[in-house]
Amino acid sequence: MATEPSWAPVDRVPTYQLVLSRIEEQLVSRSLRPGDKLPPERELAAMLGASRPAVREALRVLQAQGILKSSVGTGADSGTVVMSAPSGALTHLLRVHLAVASFPLSDVVEARVMLERFSAVSAVQSGAIDGAALDGILTAMEREDIGQDEFNELDTRFHVAIAESGGNRLVADLTVAVRESSRTDIHAALTADPEWGDVRSTLRAEHRAIAGALTDGDGPGAADLLEAHIRGFFRYMRQVGVAADPD
Repeated sequence: MATEPSWAPVDRVPTYQLVLSRIEEQLVSRSLRPGDKLPPERELAAMLGASRPAVREALRVLQAQGILKSSVGTGADSGTVVMSAPSGALTHLLRVHLAVASFPLSDVVEARVMLERFSAVSAVQSGAIDGAALDGILTAMEREDIGQDEFNELDTRFHVAIAESGGNRLVADLTVAVRESSRTDIHAALTADPEWGDVRSTLRAEHRAIAGALTDGDGPGAADLLEAHIRGFFRYMRQVGVAADPD
């Protein structure tokens, strides 16, 4: 028996999103590159067959992402220019997307393991490990009066420092974004036990061992220690009820 045709209404896409997609196409195809200027708003609207408010809204979205920069005036520096986005812009976007995507924490852990193992080996190979900087972070973490907030902040700095020493900007940005996306969960685990002395001591010792392997030039050893450190804390998070992912 034949089924009747279904004529569900089509989705209405705001015009500014169509404009946004068209500009993004030019960026992805590298027709627009950092330093290039976009046509003036009026001309761009006419070229795209869109209203000026739609073009203006699309440009605002890209400006908020750090991709475009607009300057008013009539001189050579005026207009809308494609920026060479700093790594912080990419990290910010990834961090927010990871947060709202609600990935299982176990997936985040696996991503961290993969990225940080790579960074540890690469950091040793490049010879870019700053042992003094790592020691400064760890010394601050070992203060007896340190609270969970500062400890969590320094923990993030420790892992980011290793990622940035690896020499791969994309891997470093991904590592920062993934680590930042789980910052709230990590903080919740640290504050789950008001005493938190045992977990603090464990993390301090693990960080010292990782730093020692890195400064000794043992990339694979540091990678193994990082993986054990990340997975071990994830087990602790599950133990205190912060992470409820299945195995």
